[in-house]
Amino acid sequence: MSPLIRLLASFIALMMAMGIGRFALTPQLPHLLSEGQIDLTAAGLIAAANYLGYFVGAVDAMFSRRPEQVRRRLLGGLWLCVLLTLASFWANGFWSHLVLRFGTGVASAWVLVMITALSQPLAAAAGRPRLGALVFAGPGLGIFLTGLLALGSNLLGQTSATLWLVYAGVGLAMLLGILPFLPQPAATAAIAPIAATSGNQGIARLGVIYSLYGLGYIIPATFLSQMANAQFHGQWQADLFWPCFGLASALGVVLVSLRRHNPNATRHWLMATLWLQAAGVFACLLGSGPGLALGVILCGTPFLACMQLVMQRSRELAPHSTQRNAGLLTACFAVGQLAGPLLAASSSHFSGGLQPALIIAGSGLLIAGGLSFRQVNAGRGLCATGGAPTAQR
Repeated sequence: MSPLIRLLASFIALMMAMGIGRFALTPQLPHLLSEGQIDLTAAGLIAAANYLGYFVGAVDAMFSRRPEQVRRRLLGGLWLCVLLTLASFWANGFWSHLVLRFGTGVASAWVLVMITALSQPLAAAAGRPRLGALVFAGPGLGIFLTGLLALGSNLLGQTSATLWLVYAGVGLAMLLGILPFLPQPAATAAIAPIAATSGNQGIARLGVIYSLYGLGYIIPATFLSQMANAQFHGQWQADLFWPCFGLASALGVVLVSLRRHNPNATRHWLMATLWLQAAGVFACLLGSGPGLALGVILCGTPFLACMQLVMQRSRELAPHSTQRNAGLLTACFAVGQLAGPLLAASSSHFSGGLQPALIIAGSGLLIAGGLSFRQVNAGRGLCATGGAPTAQR
């Protein structure tokens, strides 16, 4: 089967698992709040349960070494995303939503790690690395789709329960369409240990950067729809922000895929995307319509591009440990994400708003960009002394 078909199936798998299974909570939050099912503090805790599940799924994926384990988690994650979204139709109140979001967190992490581990070597072997990068645009178009469905639901006056049902139906149609074409794990599931000490150090620093990135982006990504809803007093214009965020995310991946493929370019782009996103988080502090629109552009455009750059950088540091490092980095990412909603819940409880949490989130992104900047300078230092970075050996 053509690698291009398998890469397209990978793209759609991430579109469904992340856009619907993972991020459907964001456009649903205004509905759940207005229906009185939860309050803003409970929303932060439900989001935290989702990211705790994401962490559990990522850690489990790190140790799924045999091909049958990889395939089982990939298919299991895809089916769970659909079934748990369907089950959300009957959920009502804090605890039911919390349990279901935890489950979709586990499932979406399985899919992300396995698709990353299977699709990227497939694209490299086919001589189409840019197509491998474009797989990461899938979640952006998934977010765009869920946002448009939420907009349509709002215009038709539908409840959150109906929208969960629509999401599940769309997810099922996408899953049935890609099942025969998903990449096979037999040739790529083996995990080799990382031999180079410098590679290990690079992955550790990358893990810290990715954790701070998870903390930084997750508060606007989780509460953007609610902030827009508060600004526009529940009018349909508030539902435009989330699909625009997804569309900007997909376009960001396309732009970054056009860069030169070498380690220095990857590090520079990573630093730029982190600082650009920090500016977007601070723009959300303005609270006005233009401030939120600027936040959508500055947060959304580098969102998935940063994820793709981190995974690319990990492959440059340790090209024979794709799945292990994808799981490790996803777990680091989940730790940051888990801290974000807990921080938002605390911010809402003690200050009555998200402003303190947004300040801390933006600061985390600035620090992550600074760590990436130091990594750039470290790489230059090696070259200046006649050595070569691990990724170039």
